[in-house]
Amino acid sequence: MIVSSLIFFSDNFHIKIINHIRKVSYKLPITITKNTAAVKDQNIYSINKKRLILGFLAVFFTIQLLLPFRYLLYPGELFWTEEGYRFSWRVMLMEKMGYANFKIVDGKTKKQFYVNNADFLTPFQEKQMSTQPDFIVQYAHYLGDHFKKQKHKNVQVFVESYVALNGRLSKPYIDPSIDLYKEKDLLKHKTWILPFNDEIKGF
Repeated sequence: MIVSSLIFFSDNFHIKIINHIRKVSYKLPITITKNTAAVKDQNIYSINKKRLILGFLAVFFTIQLLLPFRYLLYPGELFWTEEGYRFSWRVMLMEKMGYANFKIVDGKTKKQFYVNNADFLTPFQEKQMSTQPDFIVQYAHYLGDHFKKQKHKNVQVFVESYVALNGRLSKPYIDPSIDLYKEKDLLKHKTWILPFNDEIKGF
């Protein structure tokens, strides 16, 4: 798809690319003149430049081929956890609806209250956040920082969340016993996502 997108560029762009490739690929003949050393240096420079370009292209296309399959490194159903979902080829294959209710708790006194998401998020932001684990934990950190600035002590952030995937009945999504304010949005597997316990067939 990336290579095919070049057809939308102008003719001048294609001509420049072709001329550049010819220039890089061209090898100057080595003739016996007073400037033989200079010609050799120029040939070496052209060869090194060509190898550099080929090396860059090899690395680029290797990344483009392997990156979409990184979801295979994570356990669980991709559409449920969305770990490795971005930049993968399995897009536009799911529909998720969710609900997330955040609870702020004082870790010592156990006093608690619930957050009105509308005070912090637009309807669209709330819709997107409620079904995506990385957004959920980022929002939890935002809430924790916000209430810390308001002089709340021993802040803990929990969430009661439910998600419906591809027409299925909604199920609990995030472990409600986990303090998300202590969790981080890293590349490793998010153990606080509850298991899907179902199967979605397909590549």
